Amino acid sequence: MSDTRPPLPPFDLDGALAKVQAAEDAWNTRDPHRVALAYTEDSVWRNRDVFLTGRAEIVDFLTAKWERELDYALRKSLWSFGGNRIAVRREASINDMPIEEAERRHFGPRPADERGKGHDFPLA
Repeated sequence: MSDTRPPLPPFDLDGALAKVQAAEDAWNTRDPHRVALAYTEDSVWRNRDVFLTGRAEIVDFLTAKWERELDYALRKSLWSFGGNRIAVRREASINDMPIEEAERRHFGPRPADERGKGHDFPLA
């Protein structure tokens, strides 16, 4: 079984948009095992003052993160791409205290009408 997750580099616009949307979709599942599969076995992360190495530590970190964060919702927007690199802007609703629905900007995964070419990336 391969660890590759198409689309693979080099990226064109459609591939870059699909890759960013797939990453957003995975994170919004709040499934740490699924998210960790997008990273290499020896991946190194830093999250503020926490340093992690490897998928097992990533799974443990994400499990604890999503146990304390309420109504987590992530949006990723493609900024730029070229060859084997993609740059994204991340915007998230991450609450460790309850907030009223009227105070939220995002509610769960991105709705269908906010997906697709042109939504996040300025087309020439």
